[in-house]
This record gives sequence, structure tokens and C-alpha cells, in this order.
Amino acid sequence: MTLRTKLLVYLVAVHALFAALAFATLTRYPAALVGAELVLALSAATGVSLVRAWIVPMRLVRTGTHLMQDGDFTAHFRATGHSEIDAMIGVYNRMIDTLRDERARGREQEGFVKKLIAASPSGIVTLDHDGRVSLVNDAADRFLEAPAGSVLGRALDDVDAPLTRALAALALGESQIVTLHGRRRFKCVRASFYDRGHARTFFLVQELTAELHATEKAAYEKLIRMTTHEVNNSVAAVRSLLESMGTYAPQLVVDDRADFRKGIDVAVTRLDHLDTFMRGFADVVRLPPPALRPCHLKELVDDIVVLMTPQLAARRIEVDWIEAAESGPSLLDRNQIEQVLLNVVKNAMEAIGEDGRIRLSLRAERGHLVLTITDSGPGLPDTVRGRLFTPFFSTKRDGRGLGLTVVREILTQHRFEFALDNADGGGTSFRMRC
Repeated sequence: MTLRTKLLVYLVAVHALFAALAFATLTRYPAALVGAELVLALSAATGVSLVRAWIVPMRLVRTGTHLMQDGDFTAHFRATGHSEIDAMIGVYNRMIDTLRDERARGREQEGFVKKLIAASPSGIVTLDHDGRVSLVNDAADRFLEAPAGSVLGRALDDVDAPLTRALAALALGESQIVTLHGRRRFKCVRASFYDRGHARTFFLVQELTAELHATEKAAYEKLIRMTTHEVNNSVAAVRSLLESMGTYAPQLVVDDRADFRKGIDVAVTRLDHLDTFMRGFADVVRLPPPALRPCHLKELVDDIVVLMTPQLAARRIEVDWIEAAESGPSLLDRNQIEQVLLNVVKNAMEAIGEDGRIRLSLRAERGHLVLTITDSGPGLPDTVRGRLFTPFFSTKRDGRGLGLTVVREILTQHRFEFALDNADGGGTSFRMRC
């Protein structure tokens, strides 16, 4: 039974009672009885009118509530002519207009944010209220190196990918540079936003590899050019002076002549070594753009294996060369890629020392060729992994750090993807995708 029905029943019952009392007491006075009946009728009509007037706002509230529950923000109420009810109708109409505008604006902003996130070159990962991954945009999908389907709905700690482990270790509000595979560098930020009154976490991942590489390259090129210029000028002048001094050897006594000549020769030899040393750095700066020609990568690897076999055999290092793909020609600079592979195989050989194994494999992957070179050496310490392709960084006692610098420059100019990291079964693994 509705509230309106209850009120009407109450009015009928009360007026019926009063009518019965009036009839019982005023039957002897007809005029008074008629007057009482008229008063009761007028009272009942007034009560019904008041109930109806009071029920109208309740109907409006109920109807407005149903409309909002159904998501209908387009309906408006018309004025009734009653000032109080019209005031309430005006408030409702303004409220519904505001809600409609806010909902439209919210949907537009939500659509814009979704498109912005999808098109952003920065990786964006959001977590739900339970700490599980709820969104991974395309950029983050590439950076994580794990299919989005295997990441969504899982905690970051449960995803076996290098970058997810780094993200999970970040504290709220922390920003950190993360290096992967010795060369790729990412700026990772962990922050939060509020959703339905509760905080949620999101990560912003920005790749800095190209920018940092360009900055490093500009810095070391300038340094090498300045150093090479000064050293070459000094070497040429000092060498000329030493050769001129050598002409005075016959004027010395016989006992001093041999020592004088030997000292001059030692000094000239050291200058030659210094000149060779500086040329190694200058070659990095003077590296020409690759002359791309069709080349069969398998044939190139065959030549590298044949070339390195005597040195590997002397160290009792076995070579496994596996071609798992019918490889057509690739566009590359044969001489430069040969230099890359020689550097990598030599590094693998030196990492093993003696009595080990180097495995080379070539396979097709999504329309590209992937060459992997894995050694059975001790692997890379954590202190070294993040600095592998840093210019002139070397773990060798007499190393200059030029090998991997040249590798990085050549493969970057070829626009080949590459990585150097610890292998799953131990040792080190180099991967090149062309």
C-alpha cells in the first residue's frame, strides 16, 4: 500500500467517524446536521486536495530517481504553476543538466585519455585495487618483452620479465634508470591516482636508449677528436726530433753509441704504440655508414667459424653451429657485420678461457633472422651487466672498451636489435635480430 493510499484511507475513516457522530447527536436538529455534513464534505475535499498537492513532489522525486537509475539524463519536468513545486522542478532540471554535461565531459575525457595512452611512446602500466595489472599499452607491451595476455590480471612479481621485476621493486614516488641487456635504458616512475576514492598504482616507462646514446656519442666523439689531434701533433713532432737525434749517433764514442741508438729506438717504438692506440679510438669516430648489400648471413657465419677454428681448437673450445632456418639474403654491410661477429666470438673465447663450448644458432622469428651466440663461460656479474655497452668500459686488464662500443655503433647504424646478457643455462648469450 502506497503512502498516498494510506493517507486517503485515513481521511475517509476520520470523516466517516465524524459523520457518524454528527448523525447520532444531531438528528434532532436537522439544520445543524446539514451544516455539519457540509463542513465534513468541505473538510474531506480540502484534505484530498492537500494530499494530492503533497504527493506531487513525491512523485517527482520517485520519477527522477528512476530516470537517474536508468541513466536517462535527458528528461525534464514541466512547471506545474505551484511556486514551491516549480522551485523543486527547477532544481532537478538544473541538476540533471549538470549531470548530463559532466557525464558527457567525463566520457570525452575518458576517450581522450584512452587514445592518448594507446598512442603514447611511453609505456604505461596500471594496477587494480588488488595490485594486479589491469592495463598495458602498446609501448609497455614492447618494453616488457612479455605478451600482454600473460601480464594482465597478474601481480608484477609473478611475471618473469626483467622490466617487471624492476618495476615491482620501485617504491611509490620513486624514479629510477633501469638498464636491460647491457644497452637498453629505461626511466621508470611509480606513482598513484585515485579511482572511486581509493588509491591505485601506475607506472610510466620511458626508453632513453636513443637519447643517451646520442649524448654519449657526441661527448666521446668530441673528446676523441681533440685528444687524437693533440696526440698526433705531439707524436709527429717528437718522432721527427728523435729521428734527427739518431743522426748524431756516429759522433758519439763507441761505448755510448749502442745505448744511445737503443734509447732512440725504444722511444720511437713507444710512439708507434701510442699512435696505434689512438687510431683505435679514432676508428670508432670515423666509422662510415653501412654500405648495405644483399648478403647471406649463414655464409658469413660459416666464414667466421672457419676463421676462428684454429684459435678455438688451441684452447680446446668446441663449436656448435646450428642453422634452424632457410635464410635468404639480408641487407647488411658484410665487412662491418663480420667485425661485429669476430668481436663477439673473441669475447666468448676469452670468457671461456679453455675447455668450453660456443654455440651459434640461426633461426627465423616473425619474418626476421635471429642469430644467437652463447658461450659456456662464467657469465656476467651484476656489476657489469648494466655497463656492457658503455663507451670504453672494459673488464679486461689491458682492455680499452672499444670492441662492444664498435659493436653497438655498427648494429645501431644497421638498425638491428641486439642484446648481450646472461644465458638461462649459464654463460653469456649475444642475440642479433636483422
